[in-house]
Amino acid sequence: MPGFLFFKIMIKQTRSQNVYRECLDKIYKLGRFGIKLELDTIANILKLLNNPQKNYPVIHVAGTNGKGSTATYIASILQKAGFKTGVYTSPHLVRFNERMTINGKQISDNGVVEAYEAVHAVDTGKRKATFFEIATAMGFYYFANENVDWAVIETGMGGRFDATNIIKPVVSVITNLSIEHTDYLGNTIKDLAKEKGGIIKQNTPVVTGVSQPPGLEVLKQIAKKNSSDLFIYKKNFSMRKNPGRDRYTYNGLKKKFYHLIKPLPGEHQKENLSLALAALELVFLKFKKTDKRYDLNETLVRQGLKLARWPGRLEHVMEKPLVILDGAHNLHAAKVLGKYLSSTLKERKLTLVLGILDDKPYEKMLKSLVPCAGNIIITKAKINRSLEPAILKKAAQKFTQNPVTIIEDVKEAVAHAIDTSSPGDAVCIAGSLYVAGEAREKIKNDLEH
Repeated sequence: MPGFLFFKIMIKQTRSQNVYRECLDKIYKLGRFGIKLELDTIANILKLLNNPQKNYPVIHVAGTNGKGSTATYIASILQKAGFKTGVYTSPHLVRFNERMTINGKQISDNGVVEAYEAVHAVDTGKRKATFFEIATAMGFYYFANENVDWAVIETGMGGRFDATNIIKPVVSVITNLSIEHTDYLGNTIKDLAKEKGGIIKQNTPVVTGVSQPPGLEVLKQIAKKNSSDLFIYKKNFSMRKNPGRDRYTYNGLKKKFYHLIKPLPGEHQKENLSLALAALELVFLKFKKTDKRYDLNETLVRQGLKLARWPGRLEHVMEKPLVILDGAHNLHAAKVLGKYLSSTLKERKLTLVLGILDDKPYEKMLKSLVPCAGNIIITKAKINRSLEPAILKKAAQKFTQNPVTIIEDVKEAVAHAIDTSSPGDAVCIAGSLYVAGEAREKIKNDLEH
C-alpha cells in the first residue's frame, strides 16, 4: 500500500506539472500580440474580477533603472514591520513565478495556474490581453486572494499606459530616467518624463531620483497639475556614505538614520535605498495613528534591509572565482556596471560574458564595459531579440586589444569563463537580463549537483 500511495502522489504531481507547463505555454504565446498603449483592456478584466487591486494599499514604482531594488527595499521593511507584503516585478530571470512574491516567497505553480485561469476566463473584450496585461492582472488577483496588507508594484516598460497604471497608489516613486524603448517612450528626456510621470495620481505624493532638468521640470508640471507633492532626491532627502566606514547616513524628509548598511552592492544603490526610505516615510506618516506597526525607526530599517534580495543585479553567485551576474540591459546600467568593475574589481583579472538585445545602443554599452576586462566572451540569449554575436564581436574589438571570442550558448559561455579563470579571478555576466537569467539557472543547477 505505501508504494501504491507513493505512485499515486507521483502521478498527481506529474499531472500538476503538466498543467503548469501548459499554462505557461499559453501565457508566453501572448507575447506575439506585442505592446498596446491603452488601459481599457486591463480595466475591463479587473472589473470582471471585482477589481482585486482595490483590496490593498499600493506603492507604485516606475523609472528606467533601480525599480526592482527600490521595490525590494520598500517591501522588505514593510515585511519586517509585520505587514504581509506582495511584490510584483518584471521581467523574471529564470521562472515566471519570480514576478509575484509575498514576503519574499514566489507564487506556487498551482497559484500561477489558478490566477491564469481566473484572468483568462474574463479576457472577453474586443482585444485580447497581451502577455504583460495578463501577468499584471494575475498579480493583482493573487495578492487579493492571499489577503496581503500591502503591495509594491513595479511598472513594466513605461508608465502612462503601463498595465500596472490602473492602480491608485498611496505613494508613487520614479527612480531615474535614461533613454530606452524609443519606439514607445519617445526620443528625449522630456518625452520619457511624460511617460514615466503618467503614474502620478491626483493628491498622491511622489518621490523621485530624476536629475535631468528637462525631465524634472516635466514631473513638476505633472505633479502640480495633479495637486501632488513632489519630493526630490538630493533636494528633499539624501543618502551619504560615512567617512571611513561601510555605513550610510539617511537625511530624510523628517527622519535621520545614521548607521545603515546597504544590502546590495554598488554605490548607485544608495540612491535607490534613499528613494525607498522617503516613500516609506510618507506611508508611515499617513497611517501611524491607525496602527502601532507604522513606526519607522533605524532598528526596523536595518533589520528590514537584511531581508532584501534582488537577483541578477550585481549578484555574487560564486566566490572562487568571483562570479557576478548583472543584467545591465541599457546604457545607464552599463555605465554603472562599468564604474563598479573598474573600481571594485580593478585588482582582479576579469572575464566578461556579454550578450545584448538588438534594440539597445550596444556600441555605447560595450564602450562602458569592454575596457574593464582582460578577456571578453560574446554570447546570445535564447530570445529572438538577441543581437547576433558577430556584430557584437566586431563592435567590441573597437574598444580593446584583448581577446574577444564567441560562444553562442550562454551556459557554455559561462562554463568556459569559469573553467578558464583562477580562484582569484573574476567573471561578470552582463548585457541582458535574459543572459543573466540563463547564466543564473546554469550556475544554480551546477551548485545543486
